[in-house]
Amino acid sequence: MIFYSCSVKKFIPEDKRLYTGAVIEIDADTSVKNVDQLKAELQTVLRPEPNSSVLGMRPGLYFYYKTQKEKPGFLNRWLYKQIGEEPVYQSDVENLEVEEILINRLENNGFFYSQATSAFTEKKQFASINYKLTVPKPYKMETLTLDTLPNPIYTDIKPAFQESPLTNESRFDLSNMKLERTRLDTELKKKGYYNFNSDFLVFEADTNQYNNKRFDLFLKLKAEVPKKSLVPYQVKRINVYADHDLNDSINLNTERYDNKTYIQDTLFFKPKHLNKFITIEEQDYYSPSESKNTARRLSTIGAYKYVNIRYREIDSLLTDSLGALEADIFLSPLTKRAVRVELQAVTKSNSFTGPNLALTYSNRNLFRGGETLNISTSIGYETQIASGSNAGLSSTELGLKGELIFPRVISPFNINDDFFEYSIPKTKTSLAANYLRRSKLYTLLSGSALFGYVWDANRYVTYEVNPISINYTKLGNVTPEFQDILDQNPFLKRSFDQQFISGLTFSFTYNGMVDSNDPNQFFLNSTLDVAGNSISLLGSQNEETGADEFLGLEYAQYAKADVDFRFHLNFGKNRSHTLATRLFAGYGLAYGNSDVVPFVKQYFSGGPYSVRAFRIRSLGPGTYNETNDENSDGTFFDQTGNIRLEANVEYRFPIFSFFKGAVFADAGNVWNSKGNPAFDGKDKFSSNFINELGMGTGFGLRIDVQGFVIRFDLAAPFHDPSLDEGERFDFQWDEPVLNFAIGYPF
Repeated sequence: MIFYSCSVKKFIPEDKRLYTGAVIEIDADTSVKNVDQLKAELQTVLRPEPNSSVLGMRPGLYFYYKTQKEKPGFLNRWLYKQIGEEPVYQSDVENLEVEEILINRLENNGFFYSQATSAFTEKKQFASINYKLTVPKPYKMETLTLDTLPNPIYTDIKPAFQESPLTNESRFDLSNMKLERTRLDTELKKKGYYNFNSDFLVFEADTNQYNNKRFDLFLKLKAEVPKKSLVPYQVKRINVYADHDLNDSINLNTERYDNKTYIQDTLFFKPKHLNKFITIEEQDYYSPSESKNTARRLSTIGAYKYVNIRYREIDSLLTDSLGALEADIFLSPLTKRAVRVELQAVTKSNSFTGPNLALTYSNRNLFRGGETLNISTSIGYETQIASGSNAGLSSTELGLKGELIFPRVISPFNINDDFFEYSIPKTKTSLAANYLRRSKLYTLLSGSALFGYVWDANRYVTYEVNPISINYTKLGNVTPEFQDILDQNPFLKRSFDQQFISGLTFSFTYNGMVDSNDPNQFFLNSTLDVAGNSISLLGSQNEETGADEFLGLEYAQYAKADVDFRFHLNFGKNRSHTLATRLFAGYGLAYGNSDVVPFVKQYFSGGPYSVRAFRIRSLGPGTYNETNDENSDGTFFDQTGNIRLEANVEYRFPIFSFFKGAVFADAGNVWNSKGNPAFDGKDKFSSNFINELGMGTGFGLRIDVQGFVIRFDLAAPFHDPSLDEGERFDFQWDEPVLNFAIGYPF
């Protein structure tokens, strides 16, 4: 019925035949290599393209014909607008013109004196065409010669010319010659040839000396090339407008620093700090790469909205062998102070709902060295909408955080700035305090301090190291109800006992997603978190508890490492379809002064960025089933572990406009390397872990507006590890979980 309803035969006019495509047949000389590759290239010039078809159907053409009716209906008009296409008939095919284009393309590849013929294959309502090409032996290069050029360009281009990929026996190839001109132009630009252009170079082929399809190739300059294009340029002066405004003030102050002139109304940015970001130097030859590098480095400071580098020729200093440039670097600052207010309405899977208010104050360029100060405060209140024993439970949270970012290395050791060629590291410092009160359970006071560095090694790789990472937590006002939970779960109790965490964190990120046009994109993030080693040298043992303490606080000692790997395969028209995959593995090891990883450092599974068929923190650990646990009230008990494994796969496709769809499958869980007695060993990792993965599948709708994504994912589990063996594979389609999130899951 579908095939019949989408058939277009009944709509084709009687005097027309629908064009179904072309076939190329090549009769090539035995010396011709890579015939299939040549055919693939020739197929790209065939015109017109036939109407698209899917399994023999032509839905785009079908909805075109439907809209030609007097009353096509809203649905037909909408579908035509999305996927419709006008018919391509036999009469639209200009076969003689196509023959000429095919011969031209063959000649561009060195197959001169080729021949092309064409013939239609006609049926009652359809027609196709066959192009038959006779391809002779190609012309091949005998010698490659650089013509005599004026100095200094001859001296500068000769080394690059000698490394040309065009070698003896190379087939005549126009596209390769164009690439060679571009390569030589790039090499000359590196040597300062500011006004040179690849179009100034021309290749000439000479076959007069041969009768066996050979040619000599000469590289020459075009006639009447401007003289100033044939000399390199030096940067004679550098002007840095550190506080550039479109409405420039007349009264500008100048300061000379490190052979650069800094121009600003008042002291907006200290030259000694700004100078490190500028890699252009006076008396250096013009270099496009140095210009790009300088612009990129300046844009990472965080104090500027626009970075614009312009060069002006100093005609009075132009000679027959050297030109002169003056570089103007215009820096337009962002608003110095900003206030951001966020009001959120929060609803969680444990039925807690309430508002959250956050206020952030930012000061950019605080000390006139590009520093950024962020002070944020937040207040949130949540209450559980429930009945029975859970009625009236609430959570109040207050937070205060100060963050100061320096766009340079702050270190007691002298570090050579030349070591960081791509970008200068940023030094990040922060202090934070948080108060959490959970009614009928406890209050938790926490604080943190951080000192570290983050920098981009290149376009793809980012490092972050925090040699100082301190966390302090203090549990208080414990109610008898929560004390019972702690007494019944020693692991949970121990994770709260150790109040002090001091260590080092390191992160490595490779992000190939920045190449948006790459069909194969890779992403890798690996982190290492080690705590308690250095501070153990200063600790002392508490005689009553037997645990080591620092300043009277029991400290945690552990190591934690995880890897997040992602691969995206982009395909289809404009690469708008994506097959996205993700693998995550994490392991935390408690040792020394700890027998369990601190609660705030443990893993959890489930939720919109994890296994979406399970609510956040509801999956695992292992085969644990909270529903069957008489000691759990399902309120604040988070199901965590020190081992986490997850795998995700998702197919993303466009629907229309900024609406996109997805179908996906997720699998994962968390475990403990040492069994928790409170879970009767159901949480312990074993060789049977593959049968303890929570699995689910579903579909989603995404609203993607210029990279801002609002995501709705509906998923249902088909393998629940908390069920008894033999009952775990059960597609619970009638119990789906709706996930709402911002951004893609991976």
